[in-house]
Amino acid sequence: MGRIWRVSGPLVIAEDMRGSQVYEMVEIGDEGVIGEIVGLEEERAIIQAHEDTLGLKVGEKVRGTGTILTAELGPGIVGSIYDGLQKSLTELMKESSFLKRGVKVFSLPRDKKWHFSPTVKVGEAVSEGHIIGTVPETNLIEHRIMVPPGSEGVVKEIGEGDYTIEQPIACLEHDGEIEELTMMQKWPVRKPRPYEQRLDSSQLLITGMRIMDYMFPLVLGGKAAIPGGFGTGKTVALQQLARWAQTQLNIYVGCGERGNEMADVLYSFRKLEDPATGRLLQEKEVFIANTSNMPVVAREAGIFVGITIAEYYRDMGYDVLLVADSTSRWAEAMREISGRLEEMPGEEGFPAYLGSRLSSFYERAGLVQCLGSPERTGSVTVAGAVSPPGADFSEPVTQNTLRIVEALYSLDVSLANRRHFPAINWLTSYSLYAEAVKDWWSKVDPEWADTRGIALRLLQQEANLEEIVRLVGPEALPEGDKLLLLVARMIREDFLMQSAYHDIDTYSSPARAHLMLKTIIVFYKLAQEMLDSGINVAEIRSSPIMYKISRMKDIPHDVFEQRIEELRAEMEVSLVAHRGGV
Repeated sequence: MGRIWRVSGPLVIAEDMRGSQVYEMVEIGDEGVIGEIVGLEEERAIIQAHEDTLGLKVGEKVRGTGTILTAELGPGIVGSIYDGLQKSLTELMKESSFLKRGVKVFSLPRDKKWHFSPTVKVGEAVSEGHIIGTVPETNLIEHRIMVPPGSEGVVKEIGEGDYTIEQPIACLEHDGEIEELTMMQKWPVRKPRPYEQRLDSSQLLITGMRIMDYMFPLVLGGKAAIPGGFGTGKTVALQQLARWAQTQLNIYVGCGERGNEMADVLYSFRKLEDPATGRLLQEKEVFIANTSNMPVVAREAGIFVGITIAEYYRDMGYDVLLVADSTSRWAEAMREISGRLEEMPGEEGFPAYLGSRLSSFYERAGLVQCLGSPERTGSVTVAGAVSPPGADFSEPVTQNTLRIVEALYSLDVSLANRRHFPAINWLTSYSLYAEAVKDWWSKVDPEWADTRGIALRLLQQEANLEEIVRLVGPEALPEGDKLLLLVARMIREDFLMQSAYHDIDTYSSPARAHLMLKTIIVFYKLAQEMLDSGINVAEIRSSPIMYKISRMKDIPHDVFEQRIEELRAEMEVSLVAHRGGV
């Protein structure tokens, strides 16, 4: 047991800390403020406090726990709301609306009983990762109880029944020793969980956002960044991902953002329904709320607790999405701690190990073959928001993130000012997964790659013409360029723009997205024929078909294909009529 020697913001220096180790969890002062040792100098320990240090006095006791920061893993996680240290905020709110520092609460309920159904029999040999039974955690998630890493043996006892997470559910015998298994595991959050093999993914992560699914696809197990300045819609984009992404479990990590944004997420997810099952989205979500008014050091803990929970459900064979809003706030916390530790600063005062820390988070994403039996695959997809000051993408956090991720959704201030949402710039965004999902999209329609290529080319050509239009005006352009600008505007406004608050347009399936863009491209080809027949762009622009294309977003899902077929037929009739007139 040591004593406080000095307090400097979130850092506490304690003396007489013989026998301590780096990353050991400690309790500081009379209130037991949670901290973590980040450095040792002889008998002095440098501790980063995960809670407010205001009022701590020199000489107060510092008690080592002998353990490192771990996550509790077991039934009861899904639907929970945690802080950065995986304390259950739901349980804390039962005692008081104001969170007290040093308060202790279990991450998982100890008194609740879960019905365990074994999937193995006495006498079977099992090893780490082997699924030995299931628990119905929610209506959407079947919790699969696995042999923890490092354990193996022959099943000596196992039985169906109702158990708490601390009661033994099975006994294994290995080399004459008996090991009791419970439904709860503990795992150090900074250590990646083991797997059999990493796999290349070719499965599209369906997000319901057309610009992501169609133009810049993300795969299951992919890594993506969503950088953008203030007001460009980072939070809304991440909320849309967490709401509609077609994964079995979604984890939302609020990392240093405003409390009202987190409150909005928690409120809306209690009312929204999963489009695939009709159940409440809360039954497939985990929330980690570590807002801007909470201690900055806990932001890092919250990020790693989230990715550890994601890996745990991945090991069950689930596809998991984790969104972090935002990693810049975590980086700012690292900068503050690094400055107080008087470490050699890197670019703009960030620590020199910034890229390494970011990588240790993003690189835990991926599609893997899980350990144990039965054979199964699982994935963790990570999407992190980045908040560059002044929307300057050359700042260190954004640049280090871009070296790691393989999909970039660049949010543009000018698009947000024009009320074009999602404000993802189609000229500066990219996805390295487009080739990987080509076979997946070919099952929806073999023309996906060609249609996408035409749309991107038209948008690029529009950008090239913008300077000329500013100099001479659009009326001075030849008719072919006028038509190009018209169709590019249709792609932008009638396809890429998508309202997160529209009852129908908030979610667009891949098939719906393809029909929408294909209809615009068919219109472009028919309009070119009209142009060749002597009809000018002004007349084409006045066609009632233009209005009907612009209202495609409002067509209900159940009659969408029928309405689009009718619209295509009407375009063909219009072309024939114009030909006859000529």
